[in-house]
Amino acid sequence: MRITTLLNYATDPLAAAEQARELEAAGVDCIWIPEAYGFDGVSLLGFLAASTNTVQLASGILNTYSRTPACLAQTAAGLDSLSGGRFTLGLGASGPQVIEGFHGVPYSMPLTRMKEIISICRTAWRREPLVHEGRVFTLPLPSDQGTGLGKALKIINHPVRADIPIYVAALGQKSVEETAATTNGWLPFLVYPERMDQVWGDAVRAGKARRDPDLGAFDIVAGGLVAIGEDAAQFRDYARPMAALYIGGMGARGKNFYNDVCRDYGFADEAIAVQDAYLDGRRDDAAAALPAELIENTTLCGDEAYIVDRLAAYKEAGVTSLNVNPIGSDPAQVLGKLRELAEHA
Repeated sequence: MRITTLLNYATDPLAAAEQARELEAAGVDCIWIPEAYGFDGVSLLGFLAASTNTVQLASGILNTYSRTPACLAQTAAGLDSLSGGRFTLGLGASGPQVIEGFHGVPYSMPLTRMKEIISICRTAWRREPLVHEGRVFTLPLPSDQGTGLGKALKIINHPVRADIPIYVAALGQKSVEETAATTNGWLPFLVYPERMDQVWGDAVRAGKARRDPDLGAFDIVAGGLVAIGEDAAQFRDYARPMAALYIGGMGARGKNFYNDVCRDYGFADEAIAVQDAYLDGRRDDAAAALPAELIENTTLCGDEAYIVDRLAAYKEAGVTSLNVNPIGSDPAQVLGKLRELAEHA
């Protein structure tokens, strides 16, 4: 099982580079850089590419609305070149609040858009002319939509790799199936290992059934907060504010993908309570309304024996890369210890 982690996109770049090197030395396999509606993630990824040597770097995630498909392809190829072939393109649709509110782009056809972007990116990395006729994108742009002077161009540079890995953050059944069928890896959120199959099992199996063997193994990346020690269970509650934000505040009533997942796990009443409290501005109440069972089983906080048991649960659920956020003053030490325990799980 690979061990991966994330760094905050708003981290001071020099501090982030130092921490990335410490994580690299501790044997961390991949560092994910998120991007929300603060600083962009690409700038820090470029800086880390020049500051590290072996650790994999990944966007976790770039949304599929604020950049054109060709721009995403250029960005991934550029970061892959800067890092010497160490970059993974993590993509996601985000949600209407961010896409329409921050970027001013209609949140339409997310699954179709994702499929077309992946196809266009792979065409670009093979240095083939960008010719695409889809429901969302048409390249070159037709004359009735522009000047008529568009040309089918191929990327000028020679990418380090023609098959840069693509991972997708997906939650819906159709999206998860398509991710399993056509990409290198999946980034689910708020993973409760013992209940993954009841929520997404059919979708993953359907996707794998039509998966091209040339894509290789399907990497499932999941985890949560991690703290290791005799008194580490107390840190589970550190996950409550973020879980409440997503389950309660990321979207509107009737349109919140994370709330849907909480319901699908069997916590329908709690999901409603969390959302009601959060949207009413009672964030502490929203966090408190999250069931202890959900918080415990979507984090890895406990003594070494407990952590080994949880690692076994993630492995049994099909998780192949553990993506964790370490608690403590020495993240590299925590993740180094987690790697040791993972080898015996």
